[in-house]
Amino acid sequence: MIAAVAAGGAVTTMLIGLVTNAVSESQWPGWLGWLQDHAWLSFAALGAAMVGLSVLLAALSESSGAPAGAPRAPLPGRDDGTQPPGAALVLRSLPRDTAAFTDRGAELDALVRSVQESQGNGTALPVHVIDGMPGVGKTTFAVHAGHVLSERFPDGQLFVNLNGHTTGRTPVQATEALASLLAATGVPTQQIPVGDDEGAVTEARAAMWRSHLSGRRALLILDNAVSYRQLEPLLPGGRDCLVLVTSRRRLAAYEEVVVSVDALPPEHAVDLFVRLSGRPSDSLDRVVIQELAAACGHLPLGISLLAARLRHHPTWSVQVLRSRLVAAGNRLGEFRAGERGVAATFELSYRDLEPGRQHFFRCLGCYPGTDLDAYSGAALAAVSPSAAQDHLDGLYDAHLIDEHPGDRYRLHDLLSDYARALADEGGTMEHTEAVHRVGTYYLAALATANRHILRSGAALQALPVGGDLLETPPLESRSAALSWLEDERANVLACIRRANGLRLHDLVIRMATAMAPFLRQAGPWDQAVGLHRTAVEAARQTGDRRALAAALAELGVIRRFMAAYPEAIAALDQAIAEYEAVGEKRGKAEALNQLGIVRYMIANNEAAAEAQTESLSLYREAGDRLGQANALADLGMVRRQSSRFDAAVEAQSEALTVYRELGDRYGEANSLRDLGIVHSLTGDYEPAARCQREALEIYRDLDDRVHQAYALNELGVVHRLTGDFGQARSMHTQAQAYYTELGERFGHANSVRHLGVLDRAEGRVTEAVALLEQALAAYRELGSRGGEAAALGELGAARAAAGEREGAAEALGQSLAILRTLGDRCGEAQVLNHYGNLLRTSGDQAEARSHHTVALRLARDVRCPLEEGRALEGVGRCDRVTEGPERAAESLREALEIFRRIGAETEADAVRTLLAAQPG
Repeated sequence: MIAAVAAGGAVTTMLIGLVTNAVSESQWPGWLGWLQDHAWLSFAALGAAMVGLSVLLAALSESSGAPAGAPRAPLPGRDDGTQPPGAALVLRSLPRDTAAFTDRGAELDALVRSVQESQGNGTALPVHVIDGMPGVGKTTFAVHAGHVLSERFPDGQLFVNLNGHTTGRTPVQATEALASLLAATGVPTQQIPVGDDEGAVTEARAAMWRSHLSGRRALLILDNAVSYRQLEPLLPGGRDCLVLVTSRRRLAAYEEVVVSVDALPPEHAVDLFVRLSGRPSDSLDRVVIQELAAACGHLPLGISLLAARLRHHPTWSVQVLRSRLVAAGNRLGEFRAGERGVAATFELSYRDLEPGRQHFFRCLGCYPGTDLDAYSGAALAAVSPSAAQDHLDGLYDAHLIDEHPGDRYRLHDLLSDYARALADEGGTMEHTEAVHRVGTYYLAALATANRHILRSGAALQALPVGGDLLETPPLESRSAALSWLEDERANVLACIRRANGLRLHDLVIRMATAMAPFLRQAGPWDQAVGLHRTAVEAARQTGDRRALAAALAELGVIRRFMAAYPEAIAALDQAIAEYEAVGEKRGKAEALNQLGIVRYMIANNEAAAEAQTESLSLYREAGDRLGQANALADLGMVRRQSSRFDAAVEAQSEALTVYRELGDRYGEANSLRDLGIVHSLTGDYEPAARCQREALEIYRDLDDRVHQAYALNELGVVHRLTGDFGQARSMHTQAQAYYTELGERFGHANSVRHLGVLDRAEGRVTEAVALLEQALAAYRELGSRGGEAAALGELGAARAAAGEREGAAEALGQSLAILRTLGDRCGEAQVLNHYGNLLRTSGDQAEARSHHTVALRLARDVRCPLEEGRALEGVGRCDRVTEGPERAAESLREALEIFRRIGAETEADAVRTLLAAQPG
């Protein structure tokens, strides 16, 4: 059961307790942005979840499905930034093949033959585990095999480093790797399951991963695995995917094919040395080369380093190289990084570097991340980016680092161990200073990225001392900023962890704050919870109560996204108390605004309005215009949910004015859309349609397809209420298609419900019942009580039309109970009218009239003319049966006048027909 709930994904967990209006949707919280948090945009649909691992995604280097305000890079399959459901995402993310690959013919032939036989026989492809000692070339072999077999797996090839044996780094957990793989293959991060139960989350993500790869032919390389437990959840369930696993250990579990990669045979080791040395074969003493190869255990890594030394020193002979290798080994004493012979090759290569490059290489041992570029390398070693690039190129030429896509580099694990040992000789202070420099660089780069992510008027974090002097990547657009964040996510988080271990608490707090905007929209949120908990503890260590309040507030926001509402309230309450203690009004206003949103989501409208009102007052005192607009917009939504439509229009209109003054088009569109909903509820269909069209155009300009779908649904409602069923169906169908593409389940349920209402209105009651039952199931799974109430009310009406009187009464009764709890009087009036119609057609005219009379009072109280007209029509129909046509005429004519005034042509036609049938 737990796994089933978790498998619903982040969208499911976010929506628990969501309250919507019984007639029209509220703006869905979570990744829809505005209701989620008016200081941040919605989401990066391919925001990569790359904690502790590198998924090399050259094919998806641009963010797709970006938040409002950013153009989206198209996914494979379309050129408009969308991905058709079920389409294969073709990823080419393997590291490049290497020229150093040599003489693994027997192993490669065996692997290829195994794959060919399985594909030829139509049997499931076995997992192939490639094991062997460090430096033997397991990864090189796996990557080469992947390139050889790539044409057999046209749906893509992915490479994941699981960091199983990387010193100073924790092996990647299966749940983190699954989040990365799902995001990499096109699953919006907001659909990736999150939660506090790691086992349930891992199981849910694994199920989603298997489902996502079902029917696809893809190749997955899981590099550097530490155990079968780590990789088992990552294995695809389909029979057509090939998985290659590399590990230093013999993973004794369910693998069906084991390929052991041993040290090279002596003659092959000599051949590799000769080829990489760049010298004519006949000019080299093969006996000496045999000694050199034997000295480093015939391991390709050591042989590559030795050959590179000879190539870079044309005056050296192999005899000179041998003597230098012996001297290097003597200098080592106790070996620090594996086999003594291989370590000697490291030492020889290192000693051959000029002093500046030696310093740069030592600094790499302090680097907390897994891969780096020239900018992070420059900060690490306190040099310019151009000098860092020279050093990186030189180390690559010397075979001391590996090159990866995107002008990035990383060390082999053994070389990383060696560099770390060299760095440790400089003492803790040198290590601490290096991490502090890298952290400061990331703060400077994050400041640049956040300028593109934060909305107009949002406060930017001040740069640390010296941060303005650091050169950062040219992030000139939102797309570039998101792409950089995706590339650097794992490294930034690793830097925060290392800084925390070194007790650099201020750096931890600042970096967590700087990463918050990206993690809010990109997720996964369980990762963000861990980050902000770390920041909370760091702030407590330093005694910085303002920083503690900010970290607690951010934790509360993320908890809200995860639908952990009690935890969200607890964190936000603590944040408010801390802000009060230090007299920080703006921070308190933000925390109150967030608390009000949580209260709104759990249907505590009175408490929500109180929090938003206090937040608004504090924002005004602080002169924060964006904050004022956000608080007003949220207050307007609370008022609408409470059927206080005049107050809702007043608050939302003021918010709209401020958003326009600030040039915040996203806020403008959201306020227009919510105003359109209120106009629709109050029968002002022309301004309702105008507001929704304006909002739709802005969403299109911002390339926000989710909000486009919400505006389309609301336009469809207006068309249905004004009698244009064809246009209404077109709007809802288009919205449903968007929701299906994006995996947005709540919006999809809304579209299904609206289509069910259309079917009932057009007389297709069987189809209507089926659709409304589907929508009801979705709302219940999502925990949306408002959606549930709306679906139950419409389902009751549809069942009544189908003659299912008992089922209709049950659904209508359940709907009324929820709506009364929510305080939605307009929705209650609608369902009372449905109930009255059911009772009237069942022959109970007196009870039916009573229901319509209560609906009439409610509708007049909240100024909901459509339900007022429906109630008057119901009263008239009851009176027509019990009192006669003349007694009914007054109520019917009053209903007709309302329907004419608001443009509800379908209802007006029905009343006209009834009046025309009366005598005289």
